[in-house]
Amino acid sequence: MNAPANIARPPVVALVGNPNAGKTSLFNALTGSRQKVGNYPGVTVERKAGRLALPDGRVAELVDLPGTYSLTPRSPDEAVTRDAIFGRMAGEKRLDAVVAVIDATNLRNHLRFVLELKALGLPLVVALNMVDLATRDGIVIDTALLANLLGLPVVETVAVRRKGLEALGTALAARIGDVPPEPPQEHPSDVRALQKQARQLASAVETSSGLARRWSQRIDAVVLHPVAGPLLLAGILFFMFQAVFSWAEAPMGWIEAGISALQVELAARLPEGWFLSLLNDGVLAGVGAVVVFLPQILILFLFIIVLEQSGYMTRAAFLMDRLMARVGLNGRAFIPLLSSFACAVPGIMATRSIDSPRDRLTTILIAPLMTCSARLPVYAVVIGAFIPARDVGPFGSQGLVLFALYLAGILGALVAAFALRRTVTKGQAPPFVMEMPKYQWPTARDVGLGLYGRATAFLSRAGTIILASTIVLWAMASWPGPPAGATKPPIEYSLAGKIGAALEPFFAPIGFNKEIVIALVPGMAAREVAVSALGTVYALNDVTEDNAGSLIERLRSAWPLPTALAFLAWFVFAPQCISTLAITRRETASWRWPIFMFSYLFAAAYVAAGITYHVAVASGL
Repeated sequence: MNAPANIARPPVVALVGNPNAGKTSLFNALTGSRQKVGNYPGVTVERKAGRLALPDGRVAELVDLPGTYSLTPRSPDEAVTRDAIFGRMAGEKRLDAVVAVIDATNLRNHLRFVLELKALGLPLVVALNMVDLATRDGIVIDTALLANLLGLPVVETVAVRRKGLEALGTALAARIGDVPPEPPQEHPSDVRALQKQARQLASAVETSSGLARRWSQRIDAVVLHPVAGPLLLAGILFFMFQAVFSWAEAPMGWIEAGISALQVELAARLPEGWFLSLLNDGVLAGVGAVVVFLPQILILFLFIIVLEQSGYMTRAAFLMDRLMARVGLNGRAFIPLLSSFACAVPGIMATRSIDSPRDRLTTILIAPLMTCSARLPVYAVVIGAFIPARDVGPFGSQGLVLFALYLAGILGALVAAFALRRTVTKGQAPPFVMEMPKYQWPTARDVGLGLYGRATAFLSRAGTIILASTIVLWAMASWPGPPAGATKPPIEYSLAGKIGAALEPFFAPIGFNKEIVIALVPGMAAREVAVSALGTVYALNDVTEDNAGSLIERLRSAWPLPTALAFLAWFVFAPQCISTLAITRRETASWRWPIFMFSYLFAAAYVAAGITYHVAVASGL
């Protein structure tokens, strides 16, 4: 007995389009929370799929394919899109229809890919996205004429405002048949002929005042100027690092005061013993030492989100292309490296857009040298303890030091790339081509959601990895207890104290004491764990009756300046992040490269800390 047609498999629809077309925003709007994220079989490219309810009652599987400019792939991401469209992706169902998402403000470039897709003969619907921005820029598009000339349904959409979704679903339902079409055959495309046809189509269907384009060109004349452009970029970064300290001072003080008040309250209400020590010396002294830097992290991400949404970041990548070419990379590596300022994990994942395997591997290996947000608590606590908060001309001394540390990481990455491209990843660097996005004002809602996501991610990390590491370290630093008549601090007799004593001779030449060594061990889980570990170690090491004082005050009294400077130099290069090593293993499909990454970064950290320490000692600091 034949199965009825209405229980056939759900139709599969692919969303495709150029980068910056708003494809993922449209996917989110169409599927909402009905999404599933995984990986394509045999590759590390992320697969995003969701359920799409069609107006005729059917439910389709909507797949968000990686952005691409054509069906001729230049990166692992683009290869996945090509293989999915041609039905060659292992484990993937044949496509029933395709939605091509194009930017209404950039028809001349985006229509070329639509023409290439149309030639395949698959059921195709065009989503003319971001029509609100086109209207804002004085661009008028005759959508009916465009649909007529293409011979395809064209639906106007504004993904971020959920406009046009119902009409898109109706057009899509009409294109999906009962049986999936046969996969198309691959054939070479005449790129120049398609581009010429795309420009003719755009000229026929759109009129523009040209005002927005003229303003964009005027801004780019300054932003992309070979002299003014880099100076502007340096000024923006410098201002950002100044703001990280100056703007965060008050909220950090509120958080620190709240933690201290909670410690006093717990000490007044709970009896002396291991439980009070766990809460005050372990959880609050450890996790609290990291949470206090949340305002600084949010300020850093505020700048990054605003610069990304405004369209400036891609132009910064263009500016950096000339400098990066000198070390064997191109500007395409700039975006993953910039993402690594937030966290090396998404930065390494973002290298999938790099077409050259050697460039991609080089970028992966140097991504951990970008000063991620996990380093910020480390830098902030040491700078706060040893760098006086005074003005140096119009600038703050602490912001200057932070800027120098970020700059040291960037220079270290460039030196590492220069060495890698002439040794283990030797090869010719490909030319750099990147589409410039339009300028736009960041929306308060998007900025707020971005900051909320960063804050929850940071606090979630503080409540899981950092909390667990802090409790484990507290236990190791508390047991076994000191023997009767002991005269040293209790931590000296504990398991952590013995581990520190065993490793101290190796780290002593670079100025690190036993407490630092103890903190570095759990700090391998994540860099910011080192701050919570220092908070716990010095809280347990404090034999005064009131056991008071912030971590900054304790470090100021416990470390000489050369040790503090060496500690900062160590963290410029330190490979202390298990997540980074794990994602490197996943992206390179080998343990060879994470082991190589860890080894060269550890050696660089040790040498940099040693040189810094001995130069500081010799200088009488």
